[in-house]
Amino acid sequence: MSTLPPCPKCNSVYAYESGSLLMCPECGHEWSASEVVENVAVEIDGPPVIKDSNGTVLQNGDSVILIKNLPVKGAPKPIKAGTKVNNIKLTDGDHNIDCRIEGFGAMAIKSEFVRKA
Repeated sequence: MSTLPPCPKCNSVYAYESGSLLMCPECGHEWSASEVVENVAVEIDGPPVIKDSNGTVLQNGDSVILIKNLPVKGAPKPIKAGTKVNNIKLTDGDHNIDCRIEGFGAMAIKSEFVRKA
């Protein structure tokens, strides 16, 4: 009898094969065996890698440049494209860059709207 990996969504040990996919009877999640190997590699490596719009890996303390105008709630005008932001801090979540922009103050920005300077 072969041992199948537990469900990556709910950790159920009752996973079964259905063609080329693995399925969980408890939560209904479907996944491939190669997906499990990729997820294990990410968990072993540590925190997720955050990349800019060009695919360059970002690190804490880097400088970035905005690639498009970003509207700010409560501000009369957006932050202009081409604005350089120094000393960024990477965080988890949707807006994964915390920074301070001159004239606007502390901001949280998505990494897809910046490129490394």
